[in-house]
Amino acid sequence: MDLAKHWFQVHGVDAAGAAILRKCLKRAEVIAFFQGIEPCLVGMEACASSHYWAREIARFGHTVRLMPPAYVKPYVKRGKNDAADAEAICEAVTRPTMRFVAVKTPEQQGLLMLHRARRLLVRQRTMTACAIRSHLAEFGFITGQGIGRVEPLLERLAEEEGERLPGEVRDILFMLAAELATLGERIAQIEARIDAQHRANPVSRLIATIPGIGPITATAIAATVPDATAFRSGRDFAAWLGLTPRQNSSGGKDRLGSITKRGDTYLRHLLFIGARNVIRYPKAREAAGTAWIEALVARRSRTVAAVALANKMARIAWAMMTTGEVYRSAREATA
Repeated sequence: MDLAKHWFQVHGVDAAGAAILRKCLKRAEVIAFFQGIEPCLVGMEACASSHYWAREIARFGHTVRLMPPAYVKPYVKRGKNDAADAEAICEAVTRPTMRFVAVKTPEQQGLLMLHRARRLLVRQRTMTACAIRSHLAEFGFITGQGIGRVEPLLERLAEEEGERLPGEVRDILFMLAAELATLGERIAQIEARIDAQHRANPVSRLIATIPGIGPITATAIAATVPDATAFRSGRDFAAWLGLTPRQNSSGGKDRLGSITKRGDTYLRHLLFIGARNVIRYPKAREAAGTAWIEALVARRSRTVAAVALANKMARIAWAMMTTGEVYRSAREATA
């Protein structure tokens, strides 16, 4: 089934692969249609609203499989339209080597919504702080980067008297300052909810024992990857996050480039930030393996070392999710 907002295209085949159904459904007709047919295999692209429809259709005994759109695209035989897309989905879902996306529960989607909302508010807070800094620079007030540098400057301007800033400028700046404070409060509220979800989720608490992974990263991984066994190995999981080198190999010669940066951008960003903090702080570095990290930093830049450590953290997280084992520090593992 090819998903859309109002019109849905269904393509069906029999056991021999011959087309037996081509039908366009209105949104209100989808549930009744799948309720009235025998249980079968239903394929859909993992896109907007796909998890909702997967849950609804599975209630009637159907086996629902979600696939990344990029994996379906090669099966489109002609120009793109809804019927051709539905036929390609029908072909792709029967391939034995196809990789599928696990269907998320409403609770997992709700947790991910908290993360998306927090990311949006953090971006808005950063934009507001940068706007305040740039506006003040036009009047000779310079401060360093970071949220923590903006608030003291605004407090000093509020106490300062004189004609250095026009009245209109002061009013707008303090309006932006109020917006900055409001965004900070909303971010704190969302983080408190994420922390509560973290404490109630055993998988998230397990992942958070890894150095460099806190409640935010742990809950994001637990909600995004409901079934870690969908990946054959930790390397497959790291590759799904785009943390493995891009290959351009041919003729028996291996040519590796920079990381692919494919997959979930948000998780990759969180793991990279956590890896940088591990490299920066000695206590976390000791738990992760001081000798390995220091040897890597001696050969490569800190950014490259952080990417390598993020890859390692992803593989460790996969191993812990599949086995249920608690993280052991480098010293404990050696002992």
